[in-house]
Amino acid sequence: MKAFKDPSFNDRLGRSAAAKSAALERFRARPAADDPAVIAQRAEREAMAAAREARIAERETARRIEKETQAAELAARELAEREEREARKIREADEMLALEAQRKAERDQRYAARKARKG
Repeated sequence: MKAFKDPSFNDRLGRSAAAKSAALERFRARPAADDPAVIAQRAEREAMAAAREARIAERETARRIEKETQAAELAARELAEREEREARKIREADEMLALEAQRKAERDQRYAARKARKG
């Protein structure tokens, strides 16, 4: 195995300068903003963003419609339950009145029978 060779200050300085110049060359090698390939890439990204926005808007619309539908169904269900409760209360009140009328008729019949026996 080779022994580790400690780089000198000048070696490190040279490598640093080489790295900086390589980065600068990569930056200069990039195409300009008016290059047709760059323009095509930008147009493609904008099209993808527009499609994404359309999908998001469509999902939001679908969610809103679903939420409104659920709210309408809940309101209709509550209304039906309220109407049924009111109908049940009316029915129970009618049954109570009929039962009271029947008791009164039985009581009147007993009273009339008692009067007939006495009189």
